[in-house]
Amino acid sequence: MNSNTAMTSERWHIAIGGLVQGVGFRPFVYRLAKTCNLSGWVLNDSHGVQIEVQGDRQQLRNFLHKLRKDKPPLARISSLTTESRPPCPETNFRILNSDGDTPPSATILPDLAPCPDCLREMFAPDNRRFRYPFTSCTQCGPRFSIAERLPYDRANTTMRDFPLCESCRIEYEDPQNRRFHAEPNACPTCGPQLQLCDANGRGVAVREDALKQARQAIEAGQIVALKSIGGFQLLVDASNSDAVLRLRARKRRPLKPFALLYPDVESVEQDCSVSDLEKGLLEAQERPIVLLAARGQARRHVAAAVAPDNPNLGVMLPSSPLHHLLIAGLQRPLVATSGNLSGEPICYDNGGAIERLGAIADLFLLHDRSIARPLDDSVVREMDGSPVVLRRARGYAPLPVELPVLPDTFSAGDLLAVGADLKNTAAISRGRAVYVTQHIGDLQNRVAREVFEQAVDDLAGFYRSEPAAVIADLHPAYVSSRWARQRDPQYLGAQHHVAHFFSCMAEHGYRGRALGICWDGTGWGADGIVRGGEFLCWDGREQVQRIAGLRTFPLPGGEGAIREPRRQAAGLLYAVMGERAFAGKFLLEQFSAGERHNLARMFERKINSPLCSSAGRLFDGVAALLGLANAVTFEGQAAMAVEFAAQQSATTRSYPFAINQHDSCRTLDWEPLVAALLQDGEQGVSVPDRARAFHNTLAQMMCAMAVRAGEENIFLSGGVFQNRVLTESAATLLRQEGFRVHCHCVVPPNDGGIALGQIYYARCMAAARTPAEEGSRQCV
Repeated sequence: MNSNTAMTSERWHIAIGGLVQGVGFRPFVYRLAKTCNLSGWVLNDSHGVQIEVQGDRQQLRNFLHKLRKDKPPLARISSLTTESRPPCPETNFRILNSDGDTPPSATILPDLAPCPDCLREMFAPDNRRFRYPFTSCTQCGPRFSIAERLPYDRANTTMRDFPLCESCRIEYEDPQNRRFHAEPNACPTCGPQLQLCDANGRGVAVREDALKQARQAIEAGQIVALKSIGGFQLLVDASNSDAVLRLRARKRRPLKPFALLYPDVESVEQDCSVSDLEKGLLEAQERPIVLLAARGQARRHVAAAVAPDNPNLGVMLPSSPLHHLLIAGLQRPLVATSGNLSGEPICYDNGGAIERLGAIADLFLLHDRSIARPLDDSVVREMDGSPVVLRRARGYAPLPVELPVLPDTFSAGDLLAVGADLKNTAAISRGRAVYVTQHIGDLQNRVAREVFEQAVDDLAGFYRSEPAAVIADLHPAYVSSRWARQRDPQYLGAQHHVAHFFSCMAEHGYRGRALGICWDGTGWGADGIVRGGEFLCWDGREQVQRIAGLRTFPLPGGEGAIREPRRQAAGLLYAVMGERAFAGKFLLEQFSAGERHNLARMFERKINSPLCSSAGRLFDGVAALLGLANAVTFEGQAAMAVEFAAQQSATTRSYPFAINQHDSCRTLDWEPLVAALLQDGEQGVSVPDRARAFHNTLAQMMCAMAVRAGEENIFLSGGVFQNRVLTESAATLLRQEGFRVHCHCVVPPNDGGIALGQIYYARCMAAARTPAEEGSRQCV
């Protein structure tokens, strides 16, 4: 292109937002511009990718068409704008250095499992990356776990500690190479290396010998702590019962299921039933843990202690080159559980792991690439024909959720939401994009509180955000709410179940009238009642109204009762029968005389027995009445037992229930349900049939209230909707009545989605010019 041609051609500036960094977008643009005979440049900036192209108008149109149509597989374009610029006398197309001077809004890609090309190289003896456990390219490898700030350039990642060798630099600087600006690019000469240490941190072996000895240790029944993409995992041979039980004892995790790492999908299919959707999830580059139904023959490879009394297995495939190399030499499933003590966040730095896990692991397989932030393994389950994320972390975070377009809601600046205290995540909004942190965990734990504060600062620093407002749960005792109050005394409050409701609407991009059915374990109500069985109507403009809830019952022992479903059952029975409950079979068998005396005093004097309307606690109480769980060691254990029992029955029976009107709010009365369930037990009806009838009744309760509410669109949210039997039963029944049912997919139905809902609710209130705190307090 000569200068005369340049002066008669057109020049376009193209700004692109979305997932366009770390996916090979710039070399794609470079090659496309060359093919279209265009001059100009491309660069990364804090908003995404900026392009200027110059040439014939038809070629420019062709370039723009192919830019959208043929973009790299991992790229996602969320915005694209063009404007004319004066032509320049230039003859070539260049890739310029990144511009990082403006506040970031670009999206960083999550960490991705190895692509087929990298796997082929890693297992090819004649390749220079043969058996190198840190092989990656622009289509795979670590991203979010190593990024420290935007734009996503090597200097802004933990890979800056590894200067490129000459061979890697040639790849890195060649626009025609698939490793062009692959920021984690490395090889055995210049990149991270393995080291095997004992429980005291003393070196035992390095590189290939470290991998070999780690594999031998697992074969010998030892526990190996492996430094994975986003933190540590604890590995043992899944078929070795003694090793699994030793891990349980050391980790202080007596019954909660362990996740499993399998070498390939074929070996998974031998042990589990795998649908096409589940197979796709297993093989996807996100590499989550997928909950699958176990086959009978799974016990040949998997000890019963891996998932006690559980018909499902949590399964994942290798998520990194290191996992591929380790399990290729074992060819058997391994327990691969989070590297932490029960209740704590995952360890992610070498020194901290040896300090916190030294009493658990026999050996540590470490490497010297730093992890910028802890990322646990994500968990996904197929429900109602769709994937539902139950824990959102590695592979999914920090992909944003785009809010619907709302009038005049984004001029006030960024918002920070701090979520709830269980399964905590936080979130920051910028424009329509909401960036949700990775799963943090239970904020009652000191280490988790430190990770929470780090994650908030991390997210704010990542996007150089100074939030105009902070949003928190209305529960005054929540750690997150107290933190918000200290950070911003004028913080905005969003009621727990309202946030659940709006989190589901947010991920579906919905803003009209709707009914939210929000069922979970605990949500604070201003009236002092522990809510958790809510029906909320949103008018699509400015008001959320609580139209119904489950009948209340006392929770003897308060929060302590959650660990003893027998106490919740006692509360149910006392609510139904009063003092006569103490003469009944259940209380006589499950409580000593002294315990019954104390219970009676709590109930009569209303001491330490708050009222509860929680569906989660109803599940726990029924679990005890069915003889499935009297005490639990992890959250959801009792409810899971009821679900698993229901899976063994195909009965369509249900129990009676009542709907009572109180002013503008209705109460769903479960007393007839409990009475019929007990009567069935006396008549010898099987536990699975009673458990299934219980589920069927809850689905009918939802449908009955939906008919009365009369809203076409229904959103199901809350931790109870992690239950596949209940979710699918309710969704099927509601659809048969003509309703449009929306369930969670992108963020968890549990409290991991609360932060997203808090932001969307605040944005909707801003659009209605109603203060979020006032609006939230109207619907407690």
